[in-house]
Amino acid sequence: MQTVPPPTPKNPSRSPGTPWSTSALLFASVLICYVDRSNLSVATPLLKDELGLSAPRLGTLLSAFFWTYASFQLVSGWLVDRYNVNWVLAAGFLVWSAATAATGLVGGFGALLWLRLLVGIGESVAYPAYSRIFATYYTENQRGVANALIDVGSKCGPALGTLAGGYYMARYGWRPFFLILGLGALPWLPCWIRWMPRGRSAAGNAPGAGPGIGEILGKRAAWATFAGLFCGNYYWYFLLTWLPYYLVRERHFSMEKMGFMGALPFLCTAAATTIAAWLSYRAIAAGVSTTRVRKACAGAGLGFAAVIVAVPAVADARSAMVILMIACFSYGVYSSSPWAIMQTLSGPLAAGRWAGLQNFAGNLSGVAAPVLTGYLVERTGHFFWAFALAAAVALTGALVYLFGLGAVEPARWRHQDSA
Repeated sequence: MQTVPPPTPKNPSRSPGTPWSTSALLFASVLICYVDRSNLSVATPLLKDELGLSAPRLGTLLSAFFWTYASFQLVSGWLVDRYNVNWVLAAGFLVWSAATAATGLVGGFGALLWLRLLVGIGESVAYPAYSRIFATYYTENQRGVANALIDVGSKCGPALGTLAGGYYMARYGWRPFFLILGLGALPWLPCWIRWMPRGRSAAGNAPGAGPGIGEILGKRAAWATFAGLFCGNYYWYFLLTWLPYYLVRERHFSMEKMGFMGALPFLCTAAATTIAAWLSYRAIAAGVSTTRVRKACAGAGLGFAAVIVAVPAVADARSAMVILMIACFSYGVYSSSPWAIMQTLSGPLAAGRWAGLQNFAGNLSGVAAPVLTGYLVERTGHFFWAFALAAAVALTGALVYLFGLGAVEPARWRHQDSA
């Protein structure tokens, strides 16, 4: 009697129930990541007075995180493709949480600078790891929602950090806040070890599997995603690093009011991301092409976000905040798409390397935005030209996505042609 073998699953690396339990933990990790990334910005009004920092030097301190965060993207992209992505993410999480806690124990400019560099190294693994996990374990429809959850976490993190940080620091200072953030995040690690996705694909690719960096760089679409993310990130990092300072020093908000009002734009971005992701999911499921959906969100979102140029030109603080929230809502429409675009283009074998390259290029803006803003504020005495530059960069990014990207479909690699 002949035994009939059981049916082979279409993708054995995906286990039932894995995507959404994983998404919950990854959402928590990126929320913590962005609270830790933005907490120094909330402390800038206090740090400037305590350490006697000029605006350009304060900009240098704010940009230090991105020096290592951007430069280590290439290393992190290789690591998550080569080794078990789950453990690479866990190690990075431990490094950035420990460095955040240690920030509350130091007081000199040099020590703060070195710890921000260490936070950048730890957090550099996050997005390459997310992309590798999503490209491996998630379908096309699932990726849009999963990436949106990550993006919501990245916007709720600064909102939570600004709201809680403004309130807490006004009463107890900035040092205890860093200690609480760093040590309070550590329980995430045993939860991740218990419920992280499992399967053969988590272990990493064999040496030489998938396209190399040179082959990825040969794709026109790759350069479009790099440039598009650079422009989008410039806008985002300008707000992330300088908005608290702008609200306190130019709009004359108290620390408590800054905490509340400064959180609202980030919450608007998170709401827009959620809505755009849901509509994108429904549109793709209804048969609208992935290219049309992703490019419309990215291009229109960044284009309309340029209305931020009006914020410093409006004298009334309430009207300025309304304009800021409209601009951030538009940005949220954009931010639901860049990583979903990359994961579709790259596929599982190239997801880590492509993500590392894209995040390296995109986060060079994190080096530029804080420093350029500090320079412009020091030279002009106000924020108008800093906001204008952010708007111009956003418009440039919209044009890149609309006219420079091409079709959003899986790239064809040389090893596939020779198979």
